[in-house]
Amino acid sequence: MKEQEFEFAIGDVVGRKSHQSDILFKITDLFEDESGKKALLRGLDVRLCADAPCCDLEKKTPAEIRKYRQEYIKKNSDCLKRIFVRRVEEQARLFFRDFQNQKNVMRGEEASYFELPGTVLHLDGDKEYLDLCKTTYLQLNIKAYGFEVSEEKQPEVVVDYLKEYRPDILVLTGHDGLQKGSKDFTDLNNYRNSRYFVEAVRKARAFEGDRDNLIIYAGACQSHYEALIGAGANFASSPQRVLIHAFDPVFIAEKLAYSSILETLNVESIINNTITGLDGVGGIETRGCLRLGFPKSPY
Repeated sequence: MKEQEFEFAIGDVVGRKSHQSDILFKITDLFEDESGKKALLRGLDVRLCADAPCCDLEKKTPAEIRKYRQEYIKKNSDCLKRIFVRRVEEQARLFFRDFQNQKNVMRGEEASYFELPGTVLHLDGDKEYLDLCKTTYLQLNIKAYGFEVSEEKQPEVVVDYLKEYRPDILVLTGHDGLQKGSKDFTDLNNYRNSRYFVEAVRKARAFEGDRDNLIIYAGACQSHYEALIGAGANFASSPQRVLIHAFDPVFIAEKLAYSSILETLNVESIINNTITGLDGVGGIETRGCLRLGFPKSPY
């Protein structure tokens, strides 16, 4: 059916009246089935894919969209500030622990050290989110390779990307969601994209079996958490089948990239780095990726 036959258009930003427009979505497709006209929706700030009847949607004004965006930008900014404060504290602790007695003998001065944080390969089914994530990686001084790959294609290409870029951390994300009316949370068929994330994790883990040599985060909103962990992911969404924030995978990757390789991190310390928290993301104990080097070259 042609777009002009609908009161909405692809690209419109809308809310669901039945949910008091608590989440804003962008319309990515319009279609009609036996129950009437419907829209396929993708969250503006959460990694959720859903469909809704057009009669339940209301188009948002530029002012409403701007206010909504400002709120999630503030959440992101607050999280970035906490990260930089934490880094300063952890740097001081690591340097004191490992190098307090080492000095530059030739000059009688304190030695100078450098950091090698972990690198990230990020495959994302949403180009807009990927671009935002790449900007955030840059702000966080993390070397990250990001590529737009649809959820269903990720199992086909993940090993080729791993061979080329050899990352410490792999992020497999995009959009997901429970199919409307689903009651069996254990059935992969009841999720929009979880089965693709699961298969991509299996292939990545077959390529590198050590969960510390390749740390994997996988999933999006309401993803099948247990299946993803069972397939070999270190971290996954969503334990309580809730929505996760667009930047949660980045903040998990940052914590791992900038935590010492000498430390095995507990799950709480990693998930505390996110916006959504433990209802949205969980995982297993994992070693950090950060290595300290000595001496630092003057060049």
